[in-house]
Amino acid sequence: MRASLEAMESLLRERLAGTLPGLEAQRRFMPTPPRTGWKPGEFPADARIAAGLLLLYPGERGPSLALTVRASGLRRHAGQVSLPGGATDPGETLAQAALREAHEEIGVDPAAVRILGELTPVHVLVSGFTLHPIVGITHDRPSFTPAAHEVEEVIEVSVEDLQDASRIRQGTRTREGLAIEYPYFDLMGHQVWGATAMILGEFICVLQPQQG
Repeated sequence: MRASLEAMESLLRERLAGTLPGLEAQRRFMPTPPRTGWKPGEFPADARIAAGLLLLYPGERGPSLALTVRASGLRRHAGQVSLPGGATDPGETLAQAALREAHEEIGVDPAAVRILGELTPVHVLVSGFTLHPIVGITHDRPSFTPAAHEVEEVIEVSVEDLQDASRIRQGTRTREGLAIEYPYFDLMGHQVWGATAMILGEFICVLQPQQG
């Protein structure tokens, strides 16, 4: 049976306040072999800090979340699928940064979002950022307005689809002359891989029924 948004909010508040699945859940979606110099679970002291918003809202097929396709003209991660987010500004909390970036990138009203907690951060070696995923919820579907030159498309994904194991696939690409195997989510015709897949992988683990 499809979970209600209210039930999901209650569950997430409890789970996000406890011990997270963390690296063990993320490993399932790590490319192999890993990029040279990248050590999963380690966060360099000189890394720049970024925050992304995993926003839950009522969609056509139950609780849903929004991902962005980054514009092709961007200097970093062009064309990739990610959470709305970006670098923190001086004096900002992680939650404030995530809400500001979601407002700037896709038009989400920060005042309409309640923050539920945080997932485990991921260090993105290629950009030098440590990304902190902030989980929020709103009871009305936002009127998404993608920012020109930043966001090519907003992808609305139901949590039900995200939890569908048949959407987890395996791909291969070449990096520095090596064949890299990478797990990904097949969502709305897009491959969601790398740091975003690692974050979503932990998120679906948080939602799973606990044993015992």
